[in-house]
Amino acid sequence: MPNRILLTALILALTTTTLSTAQSGPPIAERHDVTETFYDQVLVDPYRSLEDWHDAKVAQWFKGQDDYTRATLNGIPGREKFLARVKALDTASTRVRDVQVWGGKTFYLKADPGADNVKLYVVDQAGAQAGTKERLLIDPELLTKDGVHSSIDYFQPSLDGALVAYGISAGGSENSVIHVLETASGKVLPDSIDRARFGAVAWLPGNKSFFYNRLQKVTPDMPATAFEQRSRAYLHQLGDDPEHDRFVFGYAYSPGLKIDDNDLSFVAYSPASPYLVGIVAHGTQNEATAYYIPFDQLNSSPIAWKKLIDVDDAVVRYDVRNDDLYLVTHKNKPRYEVTRTSLKNPDVAHATVVVPASDVVIQEADVASDAIYIRDLDGGIGRMRRLSFDGHIEPVSPGEGQSVGAISVTPTTSGALVHVVSWTTAPRWARYDPKAKTVADTGIQPPLPIDTSAYEAVEVRAKSADGTMIPLSIIRAKGTKLDGNHPTHLIGYGAYGISYDAFFDPVWLAWLERGGIIAFAHVRGGGEYGEEWYRAGYKLTKQHTIDDFIASAQYLIANKYTSPQRLSGEGTSAGGILIGGAITQRPDLFAGALIRVGCSNATRMEFTPNGPPNIAEFGSVTTPEGFKGLYAMDAYQHVKDGTAYPGVLLTAGINDPRVDPSQPAKMTARLQAATSSKKPILLRVDYDAGHGMGSTRAQHDIEFADEMSFLLWQDGDLAFQPPGTNAMK
Repeated sequence: MPNRILLTALILALTTTTLSTAQSGPPIAERHDVTETFYDQVLVDPYRSLEDWHDAKVAQWFKGQDDYTRATLNGIPGREKFLARVKALDTASTRVRDVQVWGGKTFYLKADPGADNVKLYVVDQAGAQAGTKERLLIDPELLTKDGVHSSIDYFQPSLDGALVAYGISAGGSENSVIHVLETASGKVLPDSIDRARFGAVAWLPGNKSFFYNRLQKVTPDMPATAFEQRSRAYLHQLGDDPEHDRFVFGYAYSPGLKIDDNDLSFVAYSPASPYLVGIVAHGTQNEATAYYIPFDQLNSSPIAWKKLIDVDDAVVRYDVRNDDLYLVTHKNKPRYEVTRTSLKNPDVAHATVVVPASDVVIQEADVASDAIYIRDLDGGIGRMRRLSFDGHIEPVSPGEGQSVGAISVTPTTSGALVHVVSWTTAPRWARYDPKAKTVADTGIQPPLPIDTSAYEAVEVRAKSADGTMIPLSIIRAKGTKLDGNHPTHLIGYGAYGISYDAFFDPVWLAWLERGGIIAFAHVRGGGEYGEEWYRAGYKLTKQHTIDDFIASAQYLIANKYTSPQRLSGEGTSAGGILIGGAITQRPDLFAGALIRVGCSNATRMEFTPNGPPNIAEFGSVTTPEGFKGLYAMDAYQHVKDGTAYPGVLLTAGINDPRVDPSQPAKMTARLQAATSSKKPILLRVDYDAGHGMGSTRAQHDIEFADEMSFLLWQDGDLAFQPPGTNAMK
């Protein structure tokens, strides 16, 4: 598969489209119908040629589309002022994530006000406290080369915090290279390991070695789908050539291990237990297979891995302490329970229930030195409980009206770090002290210097097509008059069992200040109500996901938050299925739509580089049921000529390792050819970005301003109407 970073330069070099030409209209994609028959169903794919997006002619079409989009967005009268407000809001905020405590030190990724990317910091104290001095370890902004930025994808400190392994990738590609630095001096060691997108670094005692996952080396004769296949887990000794690292687990390790081409393999070690666990992730499937050995058998050749759990055990998370194995499983309870068995003689089928299932959804159960900390989802609000090792369980409150967005614990440290969030206030990182039983702010993430007290979140329910009540979170100004006249933006996802937990982004204020409303639809396919909720929007039941989003839109209209002329919808990544289905099934409900790096052509997804791992989530056209489900959720295949579609802005990252750029490109071409509404169909391509994970603050700000300005144009906001247009016709 070609290197996507290098392709950026190729695409730019091959492009002859000029801005002045782009302003006259987007380039028209040539139609070359490819006809296929699946189980008596004939599919016509008119823009299959756009899948070869590194071809010179197709690359020129991509760049011409982006030139036209850039000129169009720049021509929206209110955009520059909106962008200035977004930048002011964003640069006033501090963003902190991935907080970890190891060896009495606190590590985290942070973007200070004004910083363009997250940097790696350390505080020489467990948990940190307000006023504690931090030290900068890695600044990826210094690694920009030839106009392509770099980002930190992940990091993992050693057990004593003396060293840190971290993954760096260029252009948002997530194609990480592992490096190692000394915490005390900041010195970067010579070790460098490429093809480490998933990393999963696990240090061993002594700071001399760690496990990691590495993708296979793709050669020119391999198909694009080989990119993430046949990965393996290796043991790296510091200073050694990674090409000679010891293969310890993964594809083709031994006949006794059932590991397929599309599986990902990892080895985990915890200082709390004398065992190693080999984990087999079956693509995007939540349920894993796992093997284990006592730690002292690591040097055996070959290693005699023993089966521990399989997919049928329905385990989605685990942790260890001494000989005890703790499992989060939905085997018997769709909202999950926590069970325990002994690694001396594991019997997962008859494990002891230590945290029974209840109305809440158990999302994680993690071992600290003093207890097990459990995060629950309770009607959309994150809760936390502490389970002592003698079986006593008690709630831990982050504060009135606050939600637990994440917890971070370490098996060698007591207590927990808690990410405290809500829909209308800036997040903070707090530390729970089990002795004092208090939750205190760490000061790692200072408060937002902007007053948000004028806004509120309202929790309601919308009735879906089959009568199911769908939770809907609505963020608005207090005292909002329900007159049907507010620009309202509805967001949904609905895949992988991932839930939309409460969070707040300060840039939302640029929209809310204009009288706008933001709503999140907690559709089926997500994890808001456990396994049943997830499976109700999965493969052959995926239509529920779309129905739930449509029902949420109808609720907002019926209750006079907005009208079809002022309502927009959004779906990102797998959410492209949701928003694509919504606008093809009910185009009359929306004035505008965002399909952000979205899966729009589901029947072709498995033939893209990240396609095979996603077969577990969406199915395969190689089976009748798989094809039936994929065809039903394929928005591209359901675009109809002569239909009045809303204005649609589609986005793509040229280095995207998750959703191939051809997916939004083909949907763009199909909508441009089919729509009768005269509303714009635009494709925005970022040539220094991937799926968004590694994008800089500036990239996010510009993209948000582009998207919201486009929607305000489509919603009829007079300040955003280009000369000679009327989006509300």
